Amino acid sequence: MPPGMVGDEAAPARRAPVATSPRRLAAAADAAADERISPAMRILITNDDGVFAPGIAALARGLHTAFGHEHELVVVAPLTDHSGAGAAVGPVYERESIPYEHVDIPGLADVPTYGIDGSPALSAILACIEGFGPRPDMIVSGINHGINAGRSAMHSGTVGAALTGAQFGVRGLAVSIAWASEPDYWDTAVGLACRIVPVLAEAEQATVLNLNVPAVRPADLKGLRHGRLGRVGLIRSVRPEHTPMPVDGPAVDRTGGAIVLSMRGVGDDSDQRSERAELEPESDAALVEDGWATVTPLVGVRENLTDAGAAALAAALATHVG
Repeated sequence: MPPGMVGDEAAPARRAPVATSPRRLAAAADAAADERISPAMRILITNDDGVFAPGIAALARGLHTAFGHEHELVVVAPLTDHSGAGAAVGPVYERESIPYEHVDIPGLADVPTYGIDGSPALSAILACIEGFGPRPDMIVSGINHGINAGRSAMHSGTVGAALTGAQFGVRGLAVSIAWASEPDYWDTAVGLACRIVPVLAEAEQATVLNLNVPAVRPADLKGLRHGRLGRVGLIRSVRPEHTPMPVDGPAVDRTGGAIVLSMRGVGDDSDQRSERAELEPESDAALVEDGWATVTPLVGVRENLTDAGAAALAAALATHVG
């Protein structure tokens, strides 16, 4: 039912971040689309918030409006929220099959939509090995409610689905929007995603882009820039709290407790100012905080071919005697 990794290359020299106004971005993307003669694609839409989340509905409707007349769309996503799942697939060795069900997203009656009992990465794998029709040419994952920037991108199920597709040589775009009070400006992220899709279609196989968007109206977006992958994550700090009886039921270990999390984006104005001061300039999280959308090329797990990797390998091999 639905459809190799590219070799390692030397990293290009770092270039200065490129800023693009929304109007210039739109004109460039439209011009590229006019000049491009591209065969029809099959696009898999998935997410980690679950197939019933508003973000995936907004993304699917936007892609259908923009590309439904020329490309084939299919939605395969978890039935329940799998936020923070990364590229996990769960205990598949203990399962003989993966249950799924047909789902209706309002306004998308002609787009096949499936919810699976599994993670975003598993959704991508099942689609890439033709579990839901021909293998996709591209995976668009999102829209995640909350940005996936810095080290948090590693743990994101939204990003994990796109990187999993790359292991099959499939191009991927992960799309996330910052948390905000209602309304959520899904249209801002949808518009950017729809303009990047034709560009990504011309990129090398297995290319993955991570798009993070501030929660602003399209007219209030400053533009699109390259955001360097920062080093901060969603969990800012922790505080151990020891309790004599950490869980209900028979006591097994009375020395346990709980780890209280301090999350970014939650707190008063002084907390917010302190968090902003921790962000590295020109990083993805810092630029989104300043009102820019960011795009970052990502790669998943691959062999470490650097000198440091070679030295560690040689030392490990040398430990085997005889």
